[in-house]
Amino acid sequence: MKAFLEYIPLVFFLLIYKLKERVVQVAGFEFTIGGIYSATAVLMIGTLLVYGAVLAKQRHLTRLQWLVVVAVMAFGSATLLLRSEAILKWKAPVVNWIMAIVFLGSQFFRETNMAKVMFGELVTMPDAKWRKLNLAWAGVFFFVGSANLFVAFTFPAWWVDFKLFGSLGLLLLASVAQIFYIYPHFEQKESVANDDNSKLNSGK
Repeated sequence: MKAFLEYIPLVFFLLIYKLKERVVQVAGFEFTIGGIYSATAVLMIGTLLVYGAVLAKQRHLTRLQWLVVVAVMAFGSATLLLRSEAILKWKAPVVNWIMAIVFLGSQFFRETNMAKVMFGELVTMPDAKWRKLNLAWAGVFFFVGSANLFVAFTFPAWWVDFKLFGSLGLLLLASVAQIFYIYPHFEQKESVANDDNSKLNSGK
């Protein structure tokens, strides 16, 4: 579920974005609520709160989580300072493409690829299977990033909805496909564990 932490701030981003712009007063200060810019501020604050809580609990963030935080702060700040919605539209494509590069790069420049690093505790598979799974995730992230870019600049009225529901749906489909891919090997791991337990019990 850690992979979907980014979508918690995005939910609030969507809710604020959908509101009609209005000025509200809080403690004598006026704030504009609704629309892209207030939603961007909420996205930035929500990201800091969510990942700040994770950092406080776990004492560290993964590189991919740091990537999300840095990207949200960088693209969000540029969007607010330059008052340009187009800048924020590049955040999701860039983050997903970087993740695709990380997965692809680990295939050739690391002894253990990212797929095995992330899911190796769940199942034991041959290296060839891990390489295929790793390449598949690289392809998924590249496709999700490209789809976000296409929708953002071709169907601007739908880009926020797709950023949340479309991207999440694609990642969920990829996760389900992965379950079917690794399930036979998961059964083998369970069988080996049961055999080891039986040997230990028979030796008592």
